[in-house]
Amino acid sequence: MIYFKLILTAIFWGGTFIAGKLISHNIDPFAAAFIRFFIASFFLILLTIKIEGHLPRLSPAKTGIVFLLGLTGVFSYNLFFFSGLNYIQANQASLIIAGNPIFISLCSVIFFKETLNLTKSIGICLSVTGALIVISNGNLFNIWELKIGKGELLILGCVASWVAYSILGKKAMNDLSPIVSVCYSSIAGTLLLFFPALFKGVFSNITSYQPLEWASLFYLGFFGTVLGFFWYYEGIRQIGPMKASIFINFVPISAMVLSFFILKEPLTTSLIVGAIFVIAGVYLTNTASFKK
Repeated sequence: MIYFKLILTAIFWGGTFIAGKLISHNIDPFAAAFIRFFIASFFLILLTIKIEGHLPRLSPAKTGIVFLLGLTGVFSYNLFFFSGLNYIQANQASLIIAGNPIFISLCSVIFFKETLNLTKSIGICLSVTGALIVISNGNLFNIWELKIGKGELLILGCVASWVAYSILGKKAMNDLSPIVSVCYSSIAGTLLLFFPALFKGVFSNITSYQPLEWASLFYLGFFGTVLGFFWYYEGIRQIGPMKASIFINFVPISAMVLSFFILKEPLTTSLIVGAIFVIAGVYLTNTASFKK
């Protein structure tokens, strides 16, 4: 069941690119991020109370970890992501972000002593290659022509934020459940996003948002955050950050599939080939663990 949830999480996160595109012309990125996590925090508080019976109190040590989760996975991720997109195209940013599983796997080996055998290594390489095929439209050799500039460095900060979020999440769930971890990190991130959003005029412009934009914001908050983050954390707890992070490679593929049906963008051969590579990589990585 957890693998099915992780696939749905990737689909939900792929859909956030569609929702983000629908609101990009009228809503500032920081304002959108703040409203997204404000909505998410509201539902996460209700969900936490329903599951846990109450909103647990945090010890000083856990408060610090939760703050770091909000700082990395919510605030800094969005800060680096939206700032980086001011300098480079979305496909270049996606190409860099596709390296998330590699860095998470390496950190898992270092910090959690997870094994990285030959089969897992091949699986990771296949899944990442598949994501790169999709993002580069089959022109893998063009990857080496990309120049490293300010935008690329900002997106690398985005990668570092997500790696830190995944690793810290594993540590946080030694004592906290996935829903509590996600809830408090979302609240922390919302508070941290408040001032950038305020500076960008979130409250003065909020009355101009259209129904489709509000629907997109709700999707980002509930499906892209509440369900997405909760299920991703469940995956980290049950199968570890290395294997859970592999499913991130489905995100650009799901985004392009949804773009085909919703935005009428073409379904290319590179998308199909990339999907085969990603699925093969996920299969190899997880069957290697089942045989241990």
